[in-house]
Amino acid sequence: MKTILVLSSHPDFAEAIRTGLDAMRYRVVHRLTVDEAEPLLVHGLAAACLLDADRLDMEILWMVDRLRRLDSRSPILVYAAASDSAWEEEAFLHGVTQVLTPPVRGRLLNIILERLESTPISSAVSAPLPPVPLSRPPEVATPSPVNAGQTLGVLRDFSSILTYSLNAEALVSQFLSFLREMLGVNRAAIFLNRPCAPAGQVAPSADGQRLYAAAAIGLSPGLLEHIELSLDSGIGGQIVRLGRIVRRDSDEARSDAKVQKEFGMLGAQVAVPIADRHGLVGLAFFDGRITGESLVNAELELVFHLLEQVGLALRNIWLHQQIAENSEMMTDVLRELGSACLVVGHDLKVLHANQSARRHFGLNREAAGMLEFSDLPSALGTKIYQVLKSGAALGPFRYEPESSPGTVYSVNIVPFQRGHATAPFSALLTAEDLTQSEHLQQLEVEAEHLRLLKSMSNRLVNEIGNAIVPLSTHHQLLNERINDPGFRQSLDQALGESIQRILRLNNQMRFLAREGHLELQTFPVGQLIEDAYQEARKHQPAETPTLRCEKTVPALTLSGDRAALKHALSEILLNALQANPKAPTVDVHLHTGTAPDGGQDLQIEVQDNGSGFTDETARKGSAAFFTTRVVGLGLGLTVSRKIIETHRGRLEIIPPQTGQPGVVRVSLPLPTSCPRQPELVRPSPPDGL
Repeated sequence: MKTILVLSSHPDFAEAIRTGLDAMRYRVVHRLTVDEAEPLLVHGLAAACLLDADRLDMEILWMVDRLRRLDSRSPILVYAAASDSAWEEEAFLHGVTQVLTPPVRGRLLNIILERLESTPISSAVSAPLPPVPLSRPPEVATPSPVNAGQTLGVLRDFSSILTYSLNAEALVSQFLSFLREMLGVNRAAIFLNRPCAPAGQVAPSADGQRLYAAAAIGLSPGLLEHIELSLDSGIGGQIVRLGRIVRRDSDEARSDAKVQKEFGMLGAQVAVPIADRHGLVGLAFFDGRITGESLVNAELELVFHLLEQVGLALRNIWLHQQIAENSEMMTDVLRELGSACLVVGHDLKVLHANQSARRHFGLNREAAGMLEFSDLPSALGTKIYQVLKSGAALGPFRYEPESSPGTVYSVNIVPFQRGHATAPFSALLTAEDLTQSEHLQQLEVEAEHLRLLKSMSNRLVNEIGNAIVPLSTHHQLLNERINDPGFRQSLDQALGESIQRILRLNNQMRFLAREGHLELQTFPVGQLIEDAYQEARKHQPAETPTLRCEKTVPALTLSGDRAALKHALSEILLNALQANPKAPTVDVHLHTGTAPDGGQDLQIEVQDNGSGFTDETARKGSAAFFTTRVVGLGLGLTVSRKIIETHRGRLEIIPPQTGQPGVVRVSLPLPTSCPRQPELVRPSPPDGL
């Protein structure tokens, strides 16, 4: 299937091209600009390029020049809105293949593309050179004690057993056939330290010291099934210790009863190790010749070297089987993953695409064929090309396809490099579909909001009820006791307390709902604390409250929303007054310090004379709706924290210590003109600053 690249700012033009072309022969890829189409052009993936020219000007010719620099071979067809012979002549000089006029005529376009495909790219096609016949090198007779010159012939044909390079059992069986033809051995058997498996299957894991029968000639298969050999003892153990060929009539073999027993069961006279230059992979057992003669040392040396090559081939077979098993396992894992996995080579060929990738990014959804690079959305294709070109990975980024509104992916693109190569040879794209998880997360957030609204509603009902109950009681008695001075005094007190409650509740809701709106002004810190303390006393009346505050000389000033900061500090001071309602004492300490950003900040520490914070209170004190009292919303410190953080400050509840009072620290940034260390004076009298 050929890829047709369409460059147009109008999707309707690309759709007209797609409708007119044969869908079985051509795939239409639409791009808006030449930059987006660069990956397709550089690697020659486009069979032809169709350019939509709204107007005949030099900009179109510049686009043609860029197309020709990126791809000098693909034909360029231009659909021109008007006819201008001079412009068409200039377009042909710049490399345009043909100029057409709209509308798109499907039959004509198909015929033009067919003719362009049949046109040879170059007429200079060199004729192929005649094949050179390969002559078999003449056999050179070399003096050898091995069967009068057959050694070189066997060595010459030894490579034929490599045709079984993926089947260990067939390889060793063919090798024994060569040995019988070369040496005329009577009986022979090969044992390996891992079981052989049919071609295309992976041998099961087994103990590396146990030997399994792989092939034999002149021996009964039933006999081999009942013979167990090992590299720990017997012939295998002796070869491991000696590291050489072992004969049955040698001194070492005659002194070991188990060695003699194994030689006897196999009917063998000599055992030859099969090594791969790194270790022992098996043993080969041989009887004498079919004529009854024994194998001489020169023949055994030849067999040993041939077996060494067989051992290397066996090791390669086992490594190949292990790699094939791992590759098959990884393929199965990638195929079953819910995330889309896509591997693109440096030539923009798709090397691997699992089912999720084909389902999410394939243009032809009903086709089960391999995904092609031109099928990918332009946004992803451009980023893959960028990674292959730069070698830099792209971290997780959010991708929402235009063709599927509401679908969200988290995409990673990682380059793969080999050795010391500077450019990656491929890139891995993984895309996780976050649509469902984000929907569930949104539902969870909405459920949490509903829970907060329910909790807020319950608290508001209780708090407003506490403020209305005394007013309602006095309202019922108003007509009867309006002239009673005691009643009027009680009514006045109830009105004041209820109004204060409602005003505090109104301020909490107002500052909680504000989003970053600050009325900036500069004001002294001492007066701010005094006003906040007086506001707190309205909500916590006490006979002998005490406020002790350290003054600074010169006086410190702050910049910010004075009303908001006053409310935040009044809530903190109110908590300090409520810690010991009978005889509250509040200490306020002021000092400067270094903020996390390197600037200076003012730290206001408010200390009460109560029993101190518990671990839970210190941890949840500023959380919404957390309170240890039976009245109130539990939003005091929550609103204070929001106001302070809006001013780029911090609210901290100092971790409690046994027997120590509670301390709340407020840190606010200072103007650059403030002194670094304030001078402290003696505490002020009670109820004053």
